[in-house]
Amino acid sequence: MVTATGFPEIELADIGMHYPSDATEVIALQNVSLNIAKGEFVSLLGPSGCGKTTLLRLMADLIQPTSGSIKVAGKSAKEARLARKYGIVFQNPVLYDWRRVEENITLPLELMGVKKAERKRKAAELLDLVGLQGFGDKYPWQLSGGMQQRVAIARALSMEPEILLMDEPFSALDEFTRERLNEELLSIWSQVKNTVVFVTHSISESIFLSDRVFVLSPHPGRLSSVADIPLPRPRTREMRNSPEFFGLIAQIRGSFEGV
Repeated sequence: MVTATGFPEIELADIGMHYPSDATEVIALQNVSLNIAKGEFVSLLGPSGCGKTTLLRLMADLIQPTSGSIKVAGKSAKEARLARKYGIVFQNPVLYDWRRVEENITLPLELMGVKKAERKRKAAELLDLVGLQGFGDKYPWQLSGGMQQRVAIARALSMEPEILLMDEPFSALDEFTRERLNEELLSIWSQVKNTVVFVTHSISESIFLSDRVFVLSPHPGRLSSVADIPLPRPRTREMRNSPEFFGLIAQIRGSFEGV
């Protein structure tokens, strides 16, 4: 998939990632190539240890590959990072307990020297976007786990990134909260319309959220298959019980056979 400009939003070509160890070199990723279109919502799916988070960190230019190349809108990952094209949401919210919710959200803007009045305006806009109106004066410890992750999402969006990278942001939550936040995330995405790369080990979550699912196999991590998700948007909770949904689960689960 390519954009109107003629190249993908994110392009990985023959990515390899090796880590040295005392005994022997550990191969985390091997010959991974994939393209992600502008505005697309994709998931990186696979079991623990298959290199999903490593691949996300490579896209974000937090680490560099041993081999291969990464392009973001036709430029290097480093150039994209320096241009602040990324927003990142980690598995844990990583909020500062001594800062109020509003102050956590606007921390990136504060570090950039944005004036207080503009920060407050932006915080109000983002609190409304993530459904936390009236919680700006609270502290993180006063919020539930799901609400804390919504604060983390708002903070990641504060710089209006073109690309949102999400590393298993809901994995620590109970199933009911997780499914509700899946729906809320899609609502946010439909308004922001950025490119999303979402790491998960849940087949059903990847199907519900994504346009495409990239399935990774472990030891070393390789791109095992790519599943198109033809479910219509907007996605609804009723879709989770449809024959089409269960068929996609079976299809993706089958791609793990023999791995």
